[in-house]
Amino acid sequence: MRMEKLRATGRFLRYSPKVSVFDRRLSSNSGKSIHSSASGYGNGFGKKCRDDVIRKWNGRACFGLYGYQGKNFRDCMERGVLDDTRRIQHRGFGSLAEKVQRNASFSTLNSDDISHFKGILGEKNVVEDEERLTIANTDWMHKYRGSSKLLLQPRSTEEVSQILKYCNSRNLAVVPQGGNTGLVGGSVPVFDEVVVNMSLMNNVISFDKVSGILVCEAGCILENLITFLDNQGFIMPLDLGAKGSCQIGGNVSTNAGGLRLVRYGSLHGTVLGLEVVLANGDVLDMLGTLRKDNTGYDLKHLFIGSEGSLGIVTKVSILTPPKLFSVNVAFLACQDYFSCQKLLVEAKRKLGEILSAFEFLDSHALDLVLNHLDGVRNPLPPTIHNFYVLIETTGSDETCDREKLEAFLVHAMEGGLISDGAIAQDINQASAFWYIREGVPEALMKAGAVYKYDLSLPVEKMYDLVDEMRTRLGDSANVVGYGHLGDGNLHLNVSTPQYDDKTLAQIEPFVYEWTSAHRGSISAEHGLGLMKANKIFYSKPTATVNLMASIKKMLDPKGILNPYKVLPHSIDSHS
Repeated sequence: MRMEKLRATGRFLRYSPKVSVFDRRLSSNSGKSIHSSASGYGNGFGKKCRDDVIRKWNGRACFGLYGYQGKNFRDCMERGVLDDTRRIQHRGFGSLAEKVQRNASFSTLNSDDISHFKGILGEKNVVEDEERLTIANTDWMHKYRGSSKLLLQPRSTEEVSQILKYCNSRNLAVVPQGGNTGLVGGSVPVFDEVVVNMSLMNNVISFDKVSGILVCEAGCILENLITFLDNQGFIMPLDLGAKGSCQIGGNVSTNAGGLRLVRYGSLHGTVLGLEVVLANGDVLDMLGTLRKDNTGYDLKHLFIGSEGSLGIVTKVSILTPPKLFSVNVAFLACQDYFSCQKLLVEAKRKLGEILSAFEFLDSHALDLVLNHLDGVRNPLPPTIHNFYVLIETTGSDETCDREKLEAFLVHAMEGGLISDGAIAQDINQASAFWYIREGVPEALMKAGAVYKYDLSLPVEKMYDLVDEMRTRLGDSANVVGYGHLGDGNLHLNVSTPQYDDKTLAQIEPFVYEWTSAHRGSISAEHGLGLMKANKIFYSKPTATVNLMASIKKMLDPKGILNPYKVLPHSIDSHS
């Protein structure tokens, strides 16, 4: 009988004082056995009768709540961790080769403007320091760089309102900015726009422990909200690799997807209300906390994902789920992409409501992480596998959840969908597994130049694009595929020693044409920003884009809010 292996790594940690160790002894051909130890990886087990497996897996399963402490990307950049990446000034790659012209109708900042802002914010929160402006002008990839001469840091909605009212009257262009962790140039100036940074608006306003509804200011860092809610017995429905830097206002403005969308859905479903300041300074109070409110148009959805082009989000009301203590993480190997697809289908059927994440990465992505990030080790033996899947389950019944996971893994092995695997058995191992997946973007940055594409595609077609891109580029580039398989989101990355026009010409517009031909989206969760503003027609018909432009014209007649982003430049410049 063909042998399939699943490795148990170390001890399972329960969320209680008692820690039990698996006592798994399963004989297959009487020579192989399963065992686990507190310090390493077990021997694995052979394919055997399902009943034997379940009967002999008689240890307690790992149901600890864990949290990977995400790296602060902005801090990394400022400390020079990413300084070895290629810095591009005055020239862009990845849809930036097309030149953007400054809108001549925008005014230029003068000393009177600065004095006025100091009257609103005080000296301290009107920043002209060159070093701080360099950080605000540059995205974390060092790919986009503006030339703003002024950074404003409001502390209240009223101050944001006064800033925008004045900028609108003076026709000064504005860029709203949160944690500045975006990947498409949406959160940095293109030219000399005034940066309005929301970092000082970082207060939790209220939290209802009965309903789980959180109301907070837009500048709250996502990881801080996660910690706050953890202490209350709840969780954020959103989790990102950049959680140590990104802010909830930016998350909402870009409709960030993240790692657990397969379980909790998008922000369009969890955000209950917003407070938004319009371009003319008017405050739009939509900060409701009701699950149901069917009175007229639900205008908050206009601002979720609009990337600050229609208004600046100042407060957010969001529904948060209760924290569940039965958590498992498995890192699995598959020989082909079809097995990954089948595994997803089976996970949805057999894990059902406890499935909280289903991520995948190819062998190229894993190699990058192992070679470029310190302290990362492969949970599996050094056998070559083509694909890896990270599965997380979250539930409330330890025994039931354990049985579900065990049954699922046995079924997947018997069906040949899994060729190897490891189950995290304590919090540290769970965090280590997640770091492999979350560390891919950082590893790509350290490897050299990278062309990044965030695409939504039918699951069965997702990896076809990666294969075709590899054929197209040959040995000149390392094409990497990973992402959120559970919701059809591919992160296609092309890693090269340096940026060059020849490589870009091979990638674009092919990647957009391919995505459009397969009825996908050219932006699954990163937004359009500057990088893809002119590419929107690959995903949206002309009539739809024209309606978007009409809405922009109505809410921001002078076009001062985050110009050159989201909408095609030919339309935006005439807004």
